[in-house]
This record gives sequence, structure tokens and C-alpha cells, in this order.
Amino acid sequence: MSRGSVLQASEGSTANPREIVLVGGGHAHVHVLRSFGRHPDPRIRLTLVTKDLDTPYSGMLPGLVAGLYDRDDVYIDLEKLCAATGTRLVHATATGLDQGRRHLLLADGSSLPYDLLSLDVGITPALDRIAGAAEHGIAVKPIGRFLEKFDALLERLYRPDGPRRIAGIGGGAGGVELLLSLRHRLLRDAPAHGLSPDAFSFALVTAGDILATHNRHVQDAFRKTFAEQGVRLIENARVREIRADAVVTEEGMELPADAVLVTTHAAAPGWLGNTGLALDENGFVKVGPTLQSLDDRAVFAAGDCAALVETPREKAGVYAVRAGPPLARNLRSAALGEAPQPWRPQKRHLALISTGGKHAVASRGWLYARGDWLWTAKEWNDRRWMRKYKDL
Repeated sequence: MSRGSVLQASEGSTANPREIVLVGGGHAHVHVLRSFGRHPDPRIRLTLVTKDLDTPYSGMLPGLVAGLYDRDDVYIDLEKLCAATGTRLVHATATGLDQGRRHLLLADGSSLPYDLLSLDVGITPALDRIAGAAEHGIAVKPIGRFLEKFDALLERLYRPDGPRRIAGIGGGAGGVELLLSLRHRLLRDAPAHGLSPDAFSFALVTAGDILATHNRHVQDAFRKTFAEQGVRLIENARVREIRADAVVTEEGMELPADAVLVTTHAAAPGWLGNTGLALDENGFVKVGPTLQSLDDRAVFAAGDCAALVETPREKAGVYAVRAGPPLARNLRSAALGEAPQPWRPQKRHLALISTGGKHAVASRGWLYARGDWLWTAKEWNDRRWMRKYKDL
């Protein structure tokens, strides 16, 4: 009998509850915590293993960078969330799995037994694809690490001799929002630091068209926004190297820059290679429609670290958020000996993309709209989502 069959055949009891171990405090897992906290079952015990005790919400990152939010607005306190939901918290770093014994391996040499395990550990920067990126680039993923670097970057930017030529690499929604939000922040706050807003220059380099997965109207709207805000846009130019003073494309063009934000190329956490799980060519955990690993039914994965084999989707926070409910439902079902149900994420989602301040562009399929009211709607929706995990 396979490992998955054994798991499905037995249920927990109050004396020996089924052990569900969540690794990582990503968007899907915070929903699992809330779901099990609202509907506890004495036959199940939930444990969260995380190296970070708070987790940022990616949807509010542009507002934080723009200076429209405080740190507390965008972070979920995992200690408080675990305490409020009755979840055991283990502050540790995962390094691999012993699938035979069903143990999660930890960096301190210890291990943690599980009946079911779920991975929501995000992605890491793949800076090795651009020469000099590790030394001179600032990777945006993972977001938690970026925000630590962002505080240091702001301090440098506000110095009299600090960086003035800011470049972004990557023309997806994340890269566009980040650069425009940083511009908004600097131009607003520069005078308070004795600096002229005109001292700063901004540029974005993208290997293809800007916002390539969005419709033409959205792309043209941001081309116009970049022009109006004086941001240089270089499309269809792949970056070969980042130097201390410039970004160099494969065609040999040199763009002067002394602060470079990198939003391209994300990789799976390296330790997933020590799990023995089936991984795709980029190192992400292959999962089926039930979010279970293709070769170990005791292991689930969601968010950016998961590769949905039958329904592949881009690495976007919206899919991690929407994976939360089916993941919680299927973990509960599997723990109680019931059959997990398939989940098919929608192919298109509404994206509200910030233009830097309190203004946004809406994009979904052929849909295009823009206005201050869209930013207001986005803020209302983001704050409503955050209240679910902060006001418990």
C-alpha cells in the first residue's frame, strides 16, 4: 500500500491527533491558520514552522514603498495569528524532508514528525542569470528580505552623496509598480532631506514589452504614464550585466545607474531539492489539482513554490491568496480520511496596478480602466483582507 493510501485510510483521534505541519507563512498558509482556528477539530493538530515571525502582504507593497502605508499596515504577525488560532509555532528553518519517516528536517539538526505537510515558502532571487546582479542589484523577491534592504536603500538615497540614478529591471506589474512607487516616495520626501526632486532620474529596462501579459490599452497607458513622469522606458532589451555605475544590455547599451532594483527571474528555494519531491525544471514542487505532490500524497504545496502541472499560472500573489481556501479544505479532508477535491484557479484575474501614488489601472483580459477610484477600491479590498488575519 502506498504512503498516500495509508494516509487516507486512517483518521486521527483526540488522544493521537493527526499532525499537520505547515512550512512557511505565505498567503495561502495564513488562511489555513484562520480556517482551522475558526473551526478547530480535536482530531487534528496544526503546527507552523517558519523562519520569519511576520509576513508581508504583497498586494500592499507598492503602497509601502510609496510611503502611503506604514510597516504595521502590511505585515501579519505570525506569533499573534498562531496564538489566536491555537496553532503551535516552531521558529526554525526547514532544510529538507525524510519522506520515509515523514519528518521535516530543520537547520539545527532536529526534525519534526508529520502526518501531512504543506509548503508555502515562496521564491528566492535568481541573480546568477545576470552578471553582477548579486553584487550590485537589489532583488525584490522574497518580499520580506527586500523590505529590509529597502530601508537601507532609502537611507542611502537621502544622503548628500547617495545614489541618484535609479533603474528597474523587469517590466511586469511588480517591476512597474515598484519603480513608480519609489519615484513617488523620493519626489515627495526629497525636500525634507535637503534634496531637489530633480536630482533623481529613473529608468526601466524590460526584456520584452512592458506588462507583456496585459492588453494593449494597459500597456499604452503605462507607456504614457512613464513619459508623463519622466521615467525612461527601454523595452525589448535584455540585461547582460549590472555594474556599480551602469546596467549593460546584451546589445551593449550602457544605462547609467547606481541603484538597481531587480524584479526578474525568481527561483525556487534551494532546499526543496533535499525533499525528494518531484520538482519541475525550475525547482518548484509539482502538484496536481488537489495541491498534493505528484509523488507523495502526504505533502501539499501552494503559492509561488508550487507548480500547478495541469493548470499552470504565473507567479502572482492573487493565486497564492486564492489557493488558501482549497488548501485548508483539502488538508482537513485528508487528515480525516476523506478525499481532497480538485481546484482549478481561474485563468484571468483582475489586476489593479498602481501608477505610483493613489491612482491605479485596472486590467483583466481586454478590460482597461484607470482612476483614483480604482486605488481606493484596491486599498479597501487590501485592508479588508488584512483584517482577517490581524483583527482576531
